[in-house]
Amino acid sequence: MTLLEKTGNQLSRILFAVAGAAIVGMMLLTCADIVLRLFRRPIPGTYELVSFLSAVSVAFAMAHTSVQKGHIAVSVLVQLLPQRWQALVDSVTTSLSILLFALLAWQSSLYGASLQKSGEVSLTLQLPFYPFVYGIALSSAAVCLVLLAQLRQHLRKAVRQ
Repeated sequence: MTLLEKTGNQLSRILFAVAGAAIVGMMLLTCADIVLRLFRRPIPGTYELVSFLSAVSVAFAMAHTSVQKGHIAVSVLVQLLPQRWQALVDSVTTSLSILLFALLAWQSSLYGASLQKSGEVSLTLQLPFYPFVYGIALSSAAVCLVLLAQLRQHLRKAVRQ
């Protein structure tokens, strides 16, 4: 395993743990809010917090899903090709995925900086938006790292065949 793979896998595990904690937090917060509503004491800002935590859970699980190759892939036609061509197709699709997630990381960083500069916050709890947008940028960069390691493997397979 190369340093690139080790780094990508370690970062994806950390982000995945944070995503899992966000899901548990959403569950506990929602359950507590439901129970407290019975006593006419709802938790203020529950909707905002659940929204932020769901953004964290989805974004931070992306890299782990890439490591596990859990994304949807339609490979019915590709499986009919020779091994070398399959590796080339995988290389092209992985390269396009890297481009997409690199753009997502870059634009999320720019948007996060814009939100930070403007000081935009949520309505009820007055929480700033920018840390969550930066989190999306970080997770997108982690996906790029994982995909770079996979691209290296695909290219090696294409050259060896």
